[in-house]
This record gives sequence, C-alpha cells and structure tokens, in this order.
Amino acid sequence: MNPLEDNKNLRRCLICRERKIYYNFSIGKFRIEKCCNCSLMRLNPQPTNQDLTDFNKNNQIDNPFSFDEHYISSIESYISNPLEGKMLQIGSADFHCIATAKDLAVKKLMTTKELSEADYEEVLNSKIQALQNSSESFDFILLVNVLNRVRHPRLFLRNIRSLLKESGIVVTILPTVDSLTARLMKSRWAGFSLQNLWYFSKKTLNQLFHDEFFEELKLNPIKEPINLDYLYQNLSRYSKQPFSSLIKYTRFLPKFIRKYQFHFATSNVMLFAKNKPINSSKKLSVVMPAFNEANFVKNVIDSILAKKIDGIEMELIIVESNSTDGTREIVKQYEGKERITIIWQDTPRGKGNAVRAGLEKVSGDYILIQDADTEYDIEDYDALVEPLVTGEATFVLGARHGGGAWKMRQFEDQRLTGHLLNMGHWFFAALVNLTYGLKLKDPFTMYKVFRADCLRGIKLECNRFDFDYELLIKLVKHGHYPIEIPVNYRSRSFKEGKKVNVLRDPWTWLVAIMKYKFQQI
Repeated sequence: MNPLEDNKNLRRCLICRERKIYYNFSIGKFRIEKCCNCSLMRLNPQPTNQDLTDFNKNNQIDNPFSFDEHYISSIESYISNPLEGKMLQIGSADFHCIATAKDLAVKKLMTTKELSEADYEEVLNSKIQALQNSSESFDFILLVNVLNRVRHPRLFLRNIRSLLKESGIVVTILPTVDSLTARLMKSRWAGFSLQNLWYFSKKTLNQLFHDEFFEELKLNPIKEPINLDYLYQNLSRYSKQPFSSLIKYTRFLPKFIRKYQFHFATSNVMLFAKNKPINSSKKLSVVMPAFNEANFVKNVIDSILAKKIDGIEMELIIVESNSTDGTREIVKQYEGKERITIIWQDTPRGKGNAVRAGLEKVSGDYILIQDADTEYDIEDYDALVEPLVTGEATFVLGARHGGGAWKMRQFEDQRLTGHLLNMGHWFFAALVNLTYGLKLKDPFTMYKVFRADCLRGIKLECNRFDFDYELLIKLVKHGHYPIEIPVNYRSRSFKEGKKVNVLRDPWTWLVAIMKYKFQQI
C-alpha cells in the first residue's frame, strides 16, 4: 500500500501508539485530532498534494530577517566548539553566515519554498535516498520546519539518522503547541495550518528523538527578529481575531516604527540531538552525600547494593564529608567494593557541594540523588526510573505529596515545627511555580532523577540546600520539565538528625529563585 494513502486514516498515535485519539477542532474541512495519552496533535486525514499546493499559493510569507548568527552561536554553544565539518541543511532560505563559517561545508538539500511544492516529499525522499546510496555522511544536519511537514516523521528521522556520522548532531527547528504564543491563541494559533501536518509539544518532540536513538537532547526557545509590518502581513493572511483587527491600526504608525526590528519569543524551538550507538544496556548512577548519618548509612548502602532494576546496571557514588559520629568509618568498610565509588572530603562544605562532587564521577545514563538516611524508600527506584527508560520524561521528581495520603512533615515530638515547615514548603513551592510557570507539588524533594546528558552545558555552584533549587531551575531553563511520581516518605525531626537550618537556609532559597530567574544559563 502507498504510505501516503495509508496515512489518510491514522489509527495509532505516532509517539505513544495509543488508539484513543479524539477530534479537537477543524481547519476548514480538515480535522485536528489529539492523542488522549501524550497530547500529540495532527491533521487527519492529511491534505493531498493538491490541497497543499492550493494553500501555499496564497499563504507564503517570508520573514525578511536573517537568523543565521543566532543558529551559529546556539550550535557552537551546544558543541562547545566552533562549527567545522560537513552540514546538511533542509528547510529555510540560504544561510550566508553558516555557508561562510570557517571550516564548515554546507550542502543545501531543500529550501522552505521547495518544501511547499506539490511533490516536495517524494523529491526530498529521493534526494535522501541518493545520499544514502553514495554513503555520504555529515557532522550536522539542520532541519528547519521539516519534521512537522513530512507525512511520516519517524521514518524520516530514521533516514536522517542514517546520514549522520557516529557522533553527528541533528538541529531541529519547528513551532511547538506548548509555546506561550500557542497557549494564548489556542485554536487561533498561526501554527495550526495545512502546511503543518503534525503539532509537537516539547515533550512529544523529546520522546520522538529518544525513541529513535538520539541522546544529549537540549531544547532552546528562539527569539526571532520581526517588525510590525511582518506581523500585519502574517495576521492579515492568517486571520486570528481579535489580533488581526488590532494589528490593522499599526498601519497608521510612522514607517520607522513599523520597520523597527525587535526580538520576540515566538513558537519556535531549537532541539539539539546527538546520534548515539544502539545499546540496550543502561546504567543508573546513585549519588549519595553522607555526613553524620552513622545510624542510617550502612542500612541505606546495603539496600542500594541489594536493589535490582530489570535491564539496568547500578553504581553508587558516596561523598563522605569528614563526619564526626562514625559515618566515615562505616563508609570506609565499603572502599574498593564493586559498583561503589567513594569521594573523601576533608571538611563538610554542605549537601550541594557534596552532590556536585559526586556528579563529576558519574558514568551512568541516568542519575538519582539519594540521602544517607531512611526518609525515602529505595523500593521507589523502579517507578522513578521507568519514565526515563521509556522516554516519557528526561527529569523526574519523587513527590512526597503526590498520592492519596499525607506524607509531608509530621513530627510526633515537634508538631508545631512540622506545621511551620509544611507552611514554608507550600510558600516556596508556590513561589517557584509562579516564577517559572510550573505546576509542581513537591519541587524540593530529595528524589531528583534525570538523564545524565541533561547536565550538558549546566554549571552548578550552590553548596547547601539551595542546590535543590538551583538544580531544578537550571534543568527547567534548559528545557527539561519534570514529571512527578508519588513516593513513600517519612520525615525525621530535628532531634532525629534533620540538618536544614530554618533560620539561615530559607534566605538562600529566595536568593536562588530570584538569581536564576534573571541569570543567563
């Protein structure tokens, strides 16, 4: 069967294979459907080549500005080196800056204009086939508004991957449905048009690349240079009320104002993804700071070493900070044992400092932060790691207040203190959610589990409990939005060894929340 014909009535979700896909709204005679599981949106049935030709005749608007330098700086930031090697470019207009970049050879396979022609996909596939037959490979492949326009994104991505060198990088640029613009305009969003057959969110885009054996995924929002004339042309052709009516009044403004260029955070994101070997074995690196935990540390270490997760190897990295209660002597018993790495610090510098030291030694695909006490249940590891293995998420939080029972601080011997700490938790959770546009119940949980490649390009600096805030915020600002999994939790009181300083530490949390909001990361 012709795959284009087969695509007219898609039965399963491209991302999660779910069958429950429901009608959302229409663009003219074309239905937009949404997966009830992963929320991927799509046109179904897809428009024919003639439908696309008719649409594109009247709906081509070229942005007159160049994004070349932004692309170059973003790619160089990702690879931490100047651009060099061979690049394959599909989509967008000519990139003069990229084409003249030192030591970079660029092959332009198709422009955005060519992608609007009736037989664009057949031509594109034949060109890719020719490259595969020639055994030509590339260090970089740049896709601009391509994945959302091809009829078979997964198959297309597999073909693209076959053109990459062993550690080659794909840079994908396209609009996402969870961008601020899309969320504000809803069904009036300009991205909902016939030329876009698929409507990805950041999550579904990450999932697709994870499933197709890419790693070190990083999402960057793009601030595009535009002016009022460009907005007027766009909203005149893609009528979106009430914005189209309001933009008409800009025609009365002086020309120099209408032509003034400004940067606007539109719907587009830039996803970086690195080709990786197909390897079924995975490793979880557990980082555990230990300071004055003699009553618990042996039990925790033994429990971690005994823990088994199907298909996942485990390593334990212990950072001992010169304890004074016998913890150091207990940890020393495990020195030289298989799967254990021990870092000896000569003085305690704080939990954050210890975790940062441990992160420098990880060798696994996934990282889990574990305290050296028994407040959390190690049997929750399976549930926490599963979303990373399946590609559902890149960052998971073990939420203490996510199930049906209250699992926050209930100190039998210090009830008032417990209530005050719970009030503080809700205050800081609300502040973080409001400041960073999140909806988390327990952003400060000890159980933070994430893919090791999420730390690429992130510099961590906090030494105390403000590290929990720093890590969360910086991962989010790098595009890794966490999901929460309910976990078992029994809080210990200060009499039992809790180390947070309620007079000192909250001020450092406030500083971290505000500082990293405005700091370029």
